[in-house]
Amino acid sequence: MTLPAALFSHYRRHPLQLLALAAMIVLATMLWTGVHHLTSQARASLDQSESAVAERQQVARTDGSPVTVDDFVELRRAGLCVMPWLEVSEPEGGRVVGVDPLAAGCFQTPGGQESPWGGELNGRPFVDISEAAELAREQGSELSLLVSDDHSKGDLPPGYQLVPFSVGPATGELGDSFLLNLDALGVLVLLITALLVRSVYLLGLAQRRDSFALLHRFGVPHGRVNRLLVVEILLLAAVCVLPGIWLGRWLAAGLGSGFGQALEGLFDQPLYAGQGGSWLVPLVTMMAVILVACLADFLRPIFRGLMGGNRRYGCLVLLVLIAGLALTVWVTDLLWLFIAVAMVFVAAGILAPRLIASLADWRSGHDRDLQARWRHQELAVLARRLALPLVALQFAMAMGLAVQALVTTFESTFDRWLAQRLEADYYVEVPESADAALALDWLAEQPGLSASGLWHRVIRGRATLPGGEDEEETRVDVFAIGPVGPLVTGWELFESAPQPWQRLQQGQGVMVNEQLARRQDIAVGQTLTVLFGSQSFEFHVLAIYPDYGRPAGEILIHPSVLPAEFETGFQSLSVSPGNLSIEAVTDGLKGVWQGEALTGRDNRAIEELASAIFDQTFLLTRAMTTLTLILSAIALLMMGWVFFSTRAWYFRLLVVWGLSRRQASAQLVRLSVSLTGAIALLALPLGVWLTWVLVHRINPIAFGWSLPMAVYPGFWLELGVLSMLIGLSIALLMSRQLKSPTVAPVNANALAGGER
Repeated sequence: MTLPAALFSHYRRHPLQLLALAAMIVLATMLWTGVHHLTSQARASLDQSESAVAERQQVARTDGSPVTVDDFVELRRAGLCVMPWLEVSEPEGGRVVGVDPLAAGCFQTPGGQESPWGGELNGRPFVDISEAAELAREQGSELSLLVSDDHSKGDLPPGYQLVPFSVGPATGELGDSFLLNLDALGVLVLLITALLVRSVYLLGLAQRRDSFALLHRFGVPHGRVNRLLVVEILLLAAVCVLPGIWLGRWLAAGLGSGFGQALEGLFDQPLYAGQGGSWLVPLVTMMAVILVACLADFLRPIFRGLMGGNRRYGCLVLLVLIAGLALTVWVTDLLWLFIAVAMVFVAAGILAPRLIASLADWRSGHDRDLQARWRHQELAVLARRLALPLVALQFAMAMGLAVQALVTTFESTFDRWLAQRLEADYYVEVPESADAALALDWLAEQPGLSASGLWHRVIRGRATLPGGEDEEETRVDVFAIGPVGPLVTGWELFESAPQPWQRLQQGQGVMVNEQLARRQDIAVGQTLTVLFGSQSFEFHVLAIYPDYGRPAGEILIHPSVLPAEFETGFQSLSVSPGNLSIEAVTDGLKGVWQGEALTGRDNRAIEELASAIFDQTFLLTRAMTTLTLILSAIALLMMGWVFFSTRAWYFRLLVVWGLSRRQASAQLVRLSVSLTGAIALLALPLGVWLTWVLVHRINPIAFGWSLPMAVYPGFWLELGVLSMLIGLSIALLMSRQLKSPTVAPVNANALAGGER
């Protein structure tokens, strides 16, 4: 028999172990590839959206009508370099943009580089305009006409004007923060899966130690065996990683639709189809991770030499833990914050099994009950031997607890905020050509509305905050409301001056949202300079209010303060008609505007839409957290089962010593439940701490808004129940092996603990 055949014969005798290792590699690859693929999609979509339309303008009709193909033909005949742009959704999910590459031949990107849509179209998001037009017929998408930078207003034929073109607001630091959060999630998933793969692999090595010793006695050097082990894991990884990558891309495709809605909800940016990166990055990454995870023992002698013993190693781990905790409080950079979190997780993962084993050893020396002493001693052994899957389960539980608490907190806060914002019963959009002043006069004359104050006008637009000597100007959203009545005076305010709403109604100042206050370091009472076009105004800051609807900076102002040259982007009326029916209100407004078609929604429809976007926003984190937790539990089950098979003879001694099989099974239940319960207890403070980091550190830095810190004891109970179920499952698998009548021979070393 050749050496490779002798070495690999282990898996012929233990096919289930080979299957477990292969399954773990496939599932681990699937999890990380899914996260990586969606992150790549988001990054590509944000980059493509910004670069493709950077500093562009579009042609619009002066009469407000949408542009058509006829307008495109007319402008091209007039000698203008214009290109059609038609953005549509695909039936299977994702967004694409229809362009005409022939019409784009005259375009140049800023800096003189070739346009991303020029020449031959070689993939998403850009497709031929004819393909997009077929989809647009069913969706009602509007055509845009981009104009080359070489043209000015003077080049346009009569009836046309130039307006800025953008697929959404600039994402800036927010987009970077969002992507960094996804990357951090991917790293955590990668760490957990690496621990799981390593735990299954090490267990197989432990079962093969006798075979390795026999080969060494026959003269086979350790180095040659190690080289064959490297080849073995490389072959196994090569076979298993590719199916895992395919499953990960399939998983990403399943989550892509919801994730795309979340991306649009956060940034007003589409998730373009087909932008998920190549197979090479997941392949190389997972091969490297698997190789390092399985063969890290080769570096252990070097590492031990650097650490200089267990005591110095323990002190170093404690220092890493303390440093990580301190950094999470002090640092303000998101990348360093994630590094600090990683330091805490690594230190906690190293200390957790050691703490369980040390406490079990201490209990075994102080307990007079022999069965309890046996149970504590065996608990210490299991904690050391199953350290890696236990740590993976600890991380998965902590991450699941923190994500669940964050989502629940944000959901309750968002619902409360949304209920305040949607105090009115109905919202009617003011047509672009309609005179809003006529509608205001009509509403003020209605007996059922004039005294109640249950209506107001909403104007949205843009303004600019001037920068300093070394700072650029900041574009902000303008949110004008008037008259200020009961529909808005109940809004929550973080900070405020005396009588803020009354002063806002009188035009004596503005309010700013939390995002703007954080980014610009704005405080209540200070003077804020705002540019409306070429006009500069100074306002007192009356209050800071929460805003979970968008990440952009926003100022709340009374319409009477807006200058005449303010460019209104959108207008609407918020109305709670009271005794009047909404039909009476809309019919009255139609009469005022001479039959203009009205677009209106009730607050229930808006709440349902907002809630749907919210649910999709956290779909990825919930899915990845759940899958990681399930994978960790399965890994611990497999490890517990396989490890017990190597020590089944030891547990059968309980029967030999006089316990019935039921009593022996009960001891196994107590042992396994104690093990999983202990790791759940250690996961609890880690999860609560991670919740605090997410709520009070990551959210404000990444997204600009803060949330109240809330712990949910119900989640703790769920964590305890989950740990109990895992423990009972392990005990069940162990108990099944006790039914075998075969008792392994016992030697002195085994009785003395030599096998422990």
